[in-house]
Amino acid sequence: MAKAYLALEDHSIYEGTAFGALHQTEGEVVFNTGMTGYQEVLTDPSYCGQIVTMTYPLIGNYGVNGTDPESAKPQVRGFIVRSYSQLPSNWKCEGSLEDYLKQNNIMALCGIDTRMLTKKLRNFGTMRGRLCLAPPTEQDFAEIAALKIQNPVQQVTCKQPYELPGPGKRVAVMDFGLKRSILTSLQNRGCYLRVFPASAKAEEVLAWNPDGIMLTNGPGDPKDNKEIIAQVQKLLGQRPIFGICLGHQLMALANGADTEKLKYGHRGANHPVKDLQSGRVCITSQNHGYTVSPASLKENMQISHVNWNDRTIEGIVYLNHPSFTVQFHPEAAPGPQDTAYLFDKFVEMM
Repeated sequence: MAKAYLALEDHSIYEGTAFGALHQTEGEVVFNTGMTGYQEVLTDPSYCGQIVTMTYPLIGNYGVNGTDPESAKPQVRGFIVRSYSQLPSNWKCEGSLEDYLKQNNIMALCGIDTRMLTKKLRNFGTMRGRLCLAPPTEQDFAEIAALKIQNPVQQVTCKQPYELPGPGKRVAVMDFGLKRSILTSLQNRGCYLRVFPASAKAEEVLAWNPDGIMLTNGPGDPKDNKEIIAQVQKLLGQRPIFGICLGHQLMALANGADTEKLKYGHRGANHPVKDLQSGRVCITSQNHGYTVSPASLKENMQISHVNWNDRTIEGIVYLNHPSFTVQFHPEAAPGPQDTAYLFDKFVEMM
């Protein structure tokens, strides 16, 4: 294994060992607190443009398989772990994490103090960074400071519409970088799905005559998607709408609310969220760096869920049309399925 370095925009440097594909890569450095589910994390399109640090120290111990991915390939720019296990063992294991990263051209770094890195990101916020095979230079730091992730939704959405037949309600799925588990959750409830690319027009979606519309998760700053927001505005009140993660933020923006960047975001499989209607606190899977601003809510928007760690908005019900959205991932993957009942609620609403 070769020496490698993580360079952050504040000029701090972490020296470790490279594995996976050996090449320079850069992105926004974030951390995920999940203890398991690293293959789902790697393949979650919401991580497009990001270098993900796992806070759980031992990664790779159960290998990889063909059933856990949330998309066709890893979507992260890079991967950072404390200790990489080179001897995977699990009944589902079909290969090693390192071989999987090599096959998909993803560079990874191990051997650094991920606790120290996580504390830095918690204290100072997420930072741009670069994984490199040589000690970083001033040129590296200048390029890191200028880094901007361009059009991440367009990088991960499907290129053409496709259908997944079922006997039940017809759901138009707007793919902003969806996780496969969202589709599976709807299919398990009998839904007939037609998945549309992020560039689809509202007229095209409505022409298919769906019973409901799903706005999926995806990467990046929601405000960068002005054309998508304009299309969501045209869909308001036309059919019941269920939004998840980025879909939740885009729906809020389409209704005139605002979003803001969190200091270090919510990424992991253990975030407590309170359902204000039932009073129940659920443990949720999350992956987002932005939130809907409470001060910007309009009269037709009612908060339904709240993050019990920092009290940020986790769910909104719309009072003037049959729609609701959540910031967390009710389909989990990885994580608990405490909030899977929301898919049942969506089917009932349709």
